[in-house]
Amino acid sequence: MARNAPAFWQTRSLAARLLLPLSGLFLLLAAVRRQLFRLGIRRAVRLPVPVVVVGNIAVGGSGKTPVVEWLVARLRDAGFTPGIVSRGYGGKAPGAVIVPPHGDVRLFGDEPVLLARLTACPVAVGADRPAAARALLQAYPGCDVIVADDGLQHYPLARDVEIAVVDERTLGNRWLLPAGPLREGPGRLRDVDIIIAHGALSPALSSLLDGRPVFAMHLEGSEFRRLDGAGCRNAEAFRCVRVHAVAGIGRPERFFAQLTRMGLEVVPHPFPDHHPFTAADLDFAPGEPKILTSKDAVKCASFASADTWEFPVKAHIAAGAAERILEKLTHGRPTA
Repeated sequence: MARNAPAFWQTRSLAARLLLPLSGLFLLLAAVRRQLFRLGIRRAVRLPVPVVVVGNIAVGGSGKTPVVEWLVARLRDAGFTPGIVSRGYGGKAPGAVIVPPHGDVRLFGDEPVLLARLTACPVAVGADRPAAARALLQAYPGCDVIVADDGLQHYPLARDVEIAVVDERTLGNRWLLPAGPLREGPGRLRDVDIIIAHGALSPALSSLLDGRPVFAMHLEGSEFRRLDGAGCRNAEAFRCVRVHAVAGIGRPERFFAQLTRMGLEVVPHPFPDHHPFTAADLDFAPGEPKILTSKDAVKCASFASADTWEFPVKAHIAAGAAERILEKLTHGRPTA
């Protein structure tokens, strides 16, 4: 969970219990909103192409961005021409806009810019996801499937496949906002088409899923890329020096642990999720390497020192997940 998340979200402490009445109101409003769409009282926008939603039920990082990259590659392998829509969290672009190949993170948000770079496919951002999707299809009429990044709770956009990415630690005390980190209750996971588990799931959570298909995921990386594009190194090159790991993601400790398992001597520098990095944030330990996540690297490339490196990772997802998604896209019924 992000460093700026309240500590009481991890337990059912007194502070969390005092907020439970507000969580009850949040639950009621969320349930009413969803039922309005399920019953057709409010109509979701159905696009002329299928939509695959990748999301989660909790605040904080669960690994959605690598899953979107993986999904786009699998769709292309199957002959699709995908596009991506995202809210563009932290960006300042007005309305629904297309993210250019080298877009400004401050304007479009870190994840959309990273996805545009990683996937080389069209990306549109906007708080109104249907409007963003329409803008994308107008600009790129060859797109025949839309991937909605972090759109599980965006019910105005009708979807054909729902994918929930679950990192159980981000579920915290299992209570809804503001008493806990959940945007929707754990029971919502029984409605999705597949669950991608970033890390092991407890027996209690597994039993709650009511037979939903679960596919394990882990992230792997093997090389470090200098932010100025001047070269790559493997982990062996860093084993004789102390490195500073900088991460502004939902679960920075996972990044630090991954580098440590590779044999590096790591000094961790956690920042809040989506932190707007400046040069001052990296102005420490001159002469010692700094290693960033890909999401942070896109924000720091313009001002980082020469000895600053990106550690890119790829999602490895258990066999059968892609086939199930493609089967649902081809033959399945739309979900509300």
